Amino acid sequence: MRTPRWIAAAMAGGIALGGVAMTKGQSAQDAVARHMVAEATLAAHFVDAAVKAGMDRDAINGVLKRIAEETVISEFWVSDGNGEIAFTNVEGVDFTFPADPAADSQAAPFAALLTGDQTVVVQGAAPRVLDGAVFRYVGVAGVDQPRIVQVGLSAAELGEP
Repeated sequence: MRTPRWIAAAMAGGIALGGVAMTKGQSAQDAVARHMVAEATLAAHFVDAAVKAGMDRDAINGVLKRIAEETVISEFWVSDGNGEIAFTNVEGVDFTFPADPAADSQAAPFAALLTGDQTVVVQGAAPRVLDGAVFRYVGVAGVDQPRIVQVGLSAAELGEP
């Protein structure tokens, strides 16, 4: 497996991810997960601030799209209180998270963010519900209302086949 440049740089430079430096016993995947939690948390605060500032859906989606184009984040999926996607950088997709966290679906565990049973959900790389493409997803609860705020990294960004 090829190590993505940004993971290699983080490991070689010992940079801090999520406020805590990587330690010898910590895997690169653990560091990636912590970094993704930080990204999702920032996205949750951005959405809160953008909504309060009166930005419309297209403007918010435009910012998310620009961030995805300029960084390693592949996708943003931000739901409303019912699990329906309210904001995303991915155009033309109509998606609703399953309501039951125990449902037989890669996306189902994120429903616990809506109920308040979890504040963070971290998944390993797996085929996604939409199209079977391999992604790693991390989600956090919304800060402004019950919602799922999820970031995803594609297999290419993860250095997966």
